[in-house]
Amino acid sequence: MTQASAPVRTDRLGVAAVVAATCIWATGTVIVKGSSLGGPQFALYRLWAGLAISCVALLVTRRRLTWATFRRCWPGGAIFALDITLHFSSVKLTNVANVAVIGALSPVVIALLSSRLLHERVARRDAVLAGCAFLGVVTVAVGSYGEPSWSGLGDLLAFLNIATWTGYWFFSRRARRDTGPIEYFACVMLAGALLMTPTTVVLGGGLPPWPTAAEWLSVWAVALFPGFIGHTLMIWSHNHVESWRSALITQATPVISTLLAWAFLDEAVTPIVALGGALVVGCTAAVIVHAARRDVTVAPPLDETVETPG
Repeated sequence: MTQASAPVRTDRLGVAAVVAATCIWATGTVIVKGSSLGGPQFALYRLWAGLAISCVALLVTRRRLTWATFRRCWPGGAIFALDITLHFSSVKLTNVANVAVIGALSPVVIALLSSRLLHERVARRDAVLAGCAFLGVVTVAVGSYGEPSWSGLGDLLAFLNIATWTGYWFFSRRARRDTGPIEYFACVMLAGALLMTPTTVVLGGGLPPWPTAAEWLSVWAVALFPGFIGHTLMIWSHNHVESWRSALITQATPVISTLLAWAFLDEAVTPIVALGGALVVGCTAAVIVHAARRDVTVAPPLDETVETPG
C-alpha cells in the first residue's frame, strides 16, 4: 500500500492508546515481582497463556492466521520471547526501581533512532522535554537506590533488555504496515512460545514444575492485561503515532511501576523519587498537550479521514 510508507502523523486517538498501554504495562513488573515463579518459567507460561488469549481474539473477531503472515512476523516472536525473559529475570533479581530506570533508556534510544531511521522530525521543544523526562527517571532511580536488594546481574540483564525491546519496537512498526494488530500479536505469541519451550527445558534441566493456582493467576493477569491488551493497543498505535513520541510517552512506565511497588510490595518511595516522578509525568504531559494542539489545527474533516487496516 502506498500510504503505508508515508510518514506517520500523530492523532489524538493514537496518543490515548499509547497512554493506556503505558499505564497497563506498568502493572506487569509488579505482578511478576510478586510471583514465586522464576523469570524464564514465568515467560514460558505467559507466552502460552498469551497464545490462548490471541486464539480467542482471532475467533471472536473472525480473523485467521495464515502461514504467509506467520512467516513474515515470526521474528517478532523470537525477539519478544528473549525480551520478556530478560525483563522477568531482571525483575526477580533486583528491585523494581533499578529495572524501571534502566528500561527508561529504551524510549530515548528509540526516539534517537526514529529521527534517523524513520526520518521523523523531533521539534527542539519536544527534545528538551524528552531530556527533562529522562532526567526525572534518573532521579527516581537515585532516590530508590539501596532501599531494596540490589543485583549487578539483574541490572546487566535490564541493560541487555534495552536492545531486545528496541529491536522488537522497530520490527513491530514495520510488520504493522500490512498486518493487523491481532494477527501480528498471535504470530508473536505462537513463535515465542514455540521457541521458549525448549529453551526453558535446557536452561532448567527439564520441564519446569506446574504452577500453583496463585501463580497461574499472576501469569494470566500479565498475559491478558500488560500482554494482550497493552501490546495490542501499542501495536495498533504504530500507524497513528510517531515512533519517537509514543516512545517518550512510555517513559512514564517506570514512575507508575515504582508507585505500584511502593503500594503493593512495600518498596520505599522517598521525596526525591516523588520529585523525579512528577518531572517525568509533567514533561510527558507537556509533549502530549503540544501534540494535541498541533494536530487540532491540521486535522482533516471526519468525512475525509482515511482508515488504516487493523
